[in-house]
Amino acid sequence: MKIWIYFIALMAGISLSIEGAVYGELGKTIGKLESSFYNFAAGSIILGLIVLFFGKGKLSATTEAPRWQMSGGLLGIIYLTILIFAIPVVGVGAAMISVIVGQLLMSLLIESRGWLGSRAAPVPKEKIFAVVLMTISLFLIY
Repeated sequence: MKIWIYFIALMAGISLSIEGAVYGELGKTIGKLESSFYNFAAGSIILGLIVLFFGKGKLSATTEAPRWQMSGGLLGIIYLTILIFAIPVVGVGAAMISVIVGQLLMSLLIESRGWLGSRAAPVPKEKIFAVVLMTISLFLIY
């Protein structure tokens, strides 16, 4: 049963909203870019320790991976830094709905085209309807 994956993904979404709110406030105290830097520095140290003790992969293989696969770090920096700037202006709710709408739009495009190593799959009308409803909710929240 895959229900636990949905629960974990739900927890990830909850933590992203909390993270955005926390670092939006930290940005007021230490600076917006400094807040983003702190996030990634602290996260790198913590994750480095976790990899050191529990990692089972081969970190040295990063030199063998296609360069486009290494873009995640840059995309994470863009994501969090934009949230740090946006949340104090529009609030956590509007910022996160914007993020979700963007994620939905891009995920449907990636899946429909089979980009970035994903399996190409037709986009059901229900998913398009869900994105339209989420976009409407963005305007209603704003």
